[in-house]
Amino acid sequence: MAPPMSADAFLAALLAEGLTVVEVGDWRDHNRNHVGPWGPVHGVLIHHTVTKGAKTTVDICRRGYSGLPGPLCHGVITKDGRVHLVGYGRANHAGLGDDDVLRAVISERPLPADNELNTDGNRHFYGFECENLGDGNDPWPAAQLEAIEKAAAAVCRVHGWNERSVIGHNEWQPGKVDPRGFTMASMRDRIGDRLGDKTPAAPLPTPRRPVVDLSQLVFAARTNPKASGQPVTYAGVRTVEAALVDQGLLSKRYSDGHYGTTTVDAYSRWQRQLGYRGTDADGIPGKTSLVRLGKRHGFDVKD
Repeated sequence: MAPPMSADAFLAALLAEGLTVVEVGDWRDHNRNHVGPWGPVHGVLIHHTVTKGAKTTVDICRRGYSGLPGPLCHGVITKDGRVHLVGYGRANHAGLGDDDVLRAVISERPLPADNELNTDGNRHFYGFECENLGDGNDPWPAAQLEAIEKAAAAVCRVHGWNERSVIGHNEWQPGKVDPRGFTMASMRDRIGDRLGDKTPAAPLPTPRRPVVDLSQLVFAARTNPKASGQPVTYAGVRTVEAALVDQGLLSKRYSDGHYGTTTVDAYSRWQRQLGYRGTDADGIPGKTSLVRLGKRHGFDVKD
């Protein structure tokens, strides 16, 4: 489990791995974060695009299409081996997949068969779309396969993951066939060799876990439900709300950075899950319950 690296760290990691990177427009701020959480991240998902031509492929992956807004990935790997960055944050690339597969990715063990659609992959995976028609006949140039290897290895290197953290769309979501034309087993072998044989050309930033200030969170929890007009908010509220959503205690629609009565009720349910009762389960965070929520969902707590 890890918080996503920053956009700048993502770019630095790809460059350090020796990739040719093309930055497309406002890619750093082009995302779907308003519809759901981005992170914690657990792995890398590889796709093929069913498109032909670098420009067309990059444009579609950046903009999306009717019924599926862009970005459709973080990086587009064209046949010439270049990585085009089209978005960063939550992207419409993974969709719903199998929670058993996600657990295997997290523990870096062999994958089970994917047979369920019950887990939000857009939240938990970096995504690379690779230019290919996906018909089994369209070739995969050596430069493109090498770029897929390098891009996946770059992300794994920053997070300390091994090659088992890299999977294909066909291993995540039942009914998907991508990437077609090479096997993910062979690609994982290449990534494992790269991670074992090569060190980065430059030091990479270490991703930091979010830190929630307990005192500010308590202030927000006590103040916001009673506030009139513009509520008093604290940025750490979003981190806690995302954890409560992931825990199944809060609806995504209420994950808005305002510690209102719905969040109070959700946190109270978390406290009761831990065995608290009465005034000890009033929805106002205490250190013990917040630390336990943070350990489960990837953030630290400051007194």
